[in-house]
Amino acid sequence: MELLIEIMYVAIYSALGIVLMVLGNFLIDLVVPCHFPTEIKKGNQAVGWISAGSFIGIGIILRTAIMSPASQAIKESLLSGILNSVLYFVLGILFFSLGYVVVYFLNRRYNLNEEIGSGNNAAGIMVFGIFVGLALVISGVIC
Repeated sequence: MELLIEIMYVAIYSALGIVLMVLGNFLIDLVVPCHFPTEIKKGNQAVGWISAGSFIGIGIILRTAIMSPASQAIKESLLSGILNSVLYFVLGILFFSLGYVVVYFLNRRYNLNEEIGSGNNAAGIMVFGIFVGLALVISGVIC
């Protein structure tokens, strides 16, 4: 019976992760001023890097929220585990967006939005790094 409960938890958290990753990518698309699906269809690799960074970053944050020692010490309910995961997802998206905006406004040597829109891989990789770096910081705080 315990195996079935564990399988159910895996299914629930996996579905939650998929939904939150897609939602997170959509929200990041609102911050970065180009339409991700259109740009990806055009082969814009910079946007591909940003999308990958948001998916990886969200995954890191959710994994840490789910596996947090604090939550395991308090044998939390499924509902509280889901709510904690959603809370950290929201914080992650807020800080991803803040990180992007800060870099955009502090760097005056080039226009980050234009560089991403024109498919500059270096700009996409930089934002990828920002997202993954922020996810690692957030996950470190969660532990």
